[in-house]
Amino acid sequence: MFQAQTERRTEQRFPLRLPVIIKSFEGGLREETSQTRDVSARGAFFFLENRLPEGAPVEITLTLPSEITLTESIKVRCKGRVVRVLDGIMGDKVGTAVIIEQYDFAHEAHQA
Repeated sequence: MFQAQTERRTEQRFPLRLPVIIKSFEGGLREETSQTRDVSARGAFFFLENRLPEGAPVEITLTLPSEITLTESIKVRCKGRVVRVLDGIMGDKVGTAVIIEQYDFAHEAHQA
């Protein structure tokens, strides 16, 4: 019998397609680029070529464009961990949900 899942998300999610760089430290440093499917104040969801285990620490860097910030583009560097992994919802790619535990902003003009 089908049972509805209880919604566990506490933050509103926004369907934003933003470029993102994901760094994983599982088995050595790995880096992959992707695009977010949606983001919230406490998390992000994107698709990866490689599967990361739940609980894996990650660092993600995404760029908020000027259309969102209403000023210049801003890079957001986030540290977090993988909280959910979904196979088979977009071909060979792996859906990956990350909770953001720490983040900081850096203006594009100040990047080296």
